[in-house]
Amino acid sequence: MPVSIPLPTASRVRSVALVGNPNTGKSTLFNALTGYRQRVANYPGTTVERRAGFLRGESAAPIEVVDLPGAYSLAARAADEAIVLDALLEKEDGERRPDLIISVVDATNLGRNLFLCTQLLELGAPLVVALNMMDLAEASGIQIDARALSEELGVIVVPVVATRQIGLAALEQAIIDSLDAPCSDHCPSFPDCVCAELDGLRDSLVNGGAGEHHRNSRIEAMQTLLDPGGYHESRLVKRCGRGLAEELAERRDRIVSAGESVVEVEARVRYAWIDRVLHRVVTQVRPRQRSKSEVADGLLTHRVIGLVVFLLMMGICFQSVYAWATPIMDLIEGVSGALADFFKTLIPAGAVQSLVVNGVIAGVGAVLAFLPQILILFLFIAILEDCGYMARAAFLLDRWMGLFGLNGKSFIPLLSSFACAVPGIMSTRTIEDRRDRFVTILIAPLMSCSARLPVYVLLIGAFIPATPLLGGLIGLQAATLVAMYFVGVAVAIPVALILKQTVLKGPAQSFLMEMPTYKWPSPRIVLHRMYEQGKAFCVSAGTLIFAVAIVIWALGYYPHPASIAQKYQVERDAAAATGLSKDALNALMGEIDRNEAGEYLRQSVLGRMGQWIEPAVKPLGWDWRIGTAAIASFPAREVVVATMGTIYNLGGEQDEASTGLRGTLQAATWPDGRPVYNVAVALSIMVFFALCCQCGATLATIKREMGSWTWPALTFTYMTALAYVAALATYQIAIRLV
Repeated sequence: MPVSIPLPTASRVRSVALVGNPNTGKSTLFNALTGYRQRVANYPGTTVERRAGFLRGESAAPIEVVDLPGAYSLAARAADEAIVLDALLEKEDGERRPDLIISVVDATNLGRNLFLCTQLLELGAPLVVALNMMDLAEASGIQIDARALSEELGVIVVPVVATRQIGLAALEQAIIDSLDAPCSDHCPSFPDCVCAELDGLRDSLVNGGAGEHHRNSRIEAMQTLLDPGGYHESRLVKRCGRGLAEELAERRDRIVSAGESVVEVEARVRYAWIDRVLHRVVTQVRPRQRSKSEVADGLLTHRVIGLVVFLLMMGICFQSVYAWATPIMDLIEGVSGALADFFKTLIPAGAVQSLVVNGVIAGVGAVLAFLPQILILFLFIAILEDCGYMARAAFLLDRWMGLFGLNGKSFIPLLSSFACAVPGIMSTRTIEDRRDRFVTILIAPLMSCSARLPVYVLLIGAFIPATPLLGGLIGLQAATLVAMYFVGVAVAIPVALILKQTVLKGPAQSFLMEMPTYKWPSPRIVLHRMYEQGKAFCVSAGTLIFAVAIVIWALGYYPHPASIAQKYQVERDAAAATGLSKDALNALMGEIDRNEAGEYLRQSVLGRMGQWIEPAVKPLGWDWRIGTAAIASFPAREVVVATMGTIYNLGGEQDEASTGLRGTLQAATWPDGRPVYNVAVALSIMVFFALCCQCGATLATIKREMGSWTWPALTFTYMTALAYVAALATYQIAIRLV
């Protein structure tokens, strides 16, 4: 029998937990109850986000609302899935369980949702049921007697429509009224043989110190005893030893001997109880007809038509990311340039000016440059999720993603990464399975993002001949560019499979996908999702990107020998005394400035690092200047082009289309007069950048999403090793064939 928890004092913060199946509108209801005033943190020991906020209504004491992850049952197959039950139990370390549980149920699918609700009734805590999506139920001809349902469950039941904030006032009042209410005893009755074994196991857990608390141990005992091989059994056996495993086996044998099935008894008992409740409270007021959602699914989940529609939608999405983001990014770049010019005139030349202009302003610009793509991508993702289409897309693509050992939900994050890995990695939060989410994050940087494109364009334009192929249908340059994009995809497949068998090894998880009802997306929810993701990026990843930019600036600036400044000041004085015209003098002074900047960079720690690693990169066909550019590109890959411009005394304003930079690369030589660059070297550099993780923003985002520096360290290590080996093989093979 459930046992009531002690009444809390009015002075302390009261805690309310939202629990429900996926796609019940739980997060929408959470946003409405908290008025979008929330804080986000990870659950202890996990990388799953914990959202919490305070109830917006009036109450005697503050009421904290916690949004727990969606779950179909309190049973679990992985640590992340166990968060719901763990969060509802009172911990041995003194962490309190919630004072009240809100069970959010989908009125259009009441039978399935009540399964979890019956488990929550047995926790021995006050409970309120939020009967959500009542508008959709009524539109489907489903009539639910909320008062009768309340009598059957023994708790307050409040009909709500979270998307339209209908019933919120009544729900807020129910929360306040039920905080100190007695617990319901309207629970399904299990067979005597099962109850006896549950009571015995509960006593063993309490006496052995394994139970979280004597009030909670029955529900934990049930999820352990009736879910063989589940997470709760593994956790308790690990804590208590093999003796508990033997006890569980004996108790299960006795249940089977009594004629019951261990794995089926819970579902049979609960659904029999639920069927009786439904018979009393639910009425189908008109014959059920094929819904508009089912008609739409006939097209949108069709193997051919659905795939065509999906590809068309993704094309529109990512074209919009490029088309809409580019003007904003150009504006950010323009503002950064204007600020840099302003501070150049305000601050005398020297370390402080360089820090402000090339460190602070450039670092902030590097962070803000990602925001337009992130916001626009999450605009589309939020719309597709809120309207119900995202689940269909995952279902449609599940078979294809099986090639990666992943499920269909991994496709959109990977596709997003072709634009930028940062929003792609952030969008993996839609993947419930921890292993699939982590694998998707770790291979997302292998997709060739837009930052790699300048490297490809520069080297292809300079060294790959414009030879027609297939009768002129495609050129060699275009084929090379396409090949660079496919390199990452081809490597990602075996990498994903290896990760699933090594560092992320675990039991195979069934891919179960519920198709939510289609509905119009809520503009407020969509905009809030964009705001949350943009803020999360700026606060977490953005701070690290800025720090990396400052470090790279320092490496490229120091030491700053006074002898170089004296040398070029002599040249400037000599140039000023030549009597050249104003335009000719400005051109000469610009050349002197570029030569000075190039020599400073070559003498800096960054330049010396490039010279130190030359023996390591020489087998790739690289000289120290290419190595320096590769190191300098760590904050952002596209920096490699500007760095090459500075190294070769052409200035940092060079881009991939600069004919001067292309010509300089073509003319560059080793000390013995041999050309540095050729087709083999160009291919080696492009393959390296296609596979390496020269992106501080990506690594910072991985750390934020996975909760540990171990994972970005692993990503950087394995991708750098892959890139080096692939570039080495490419150069050694190409130099013999070309």
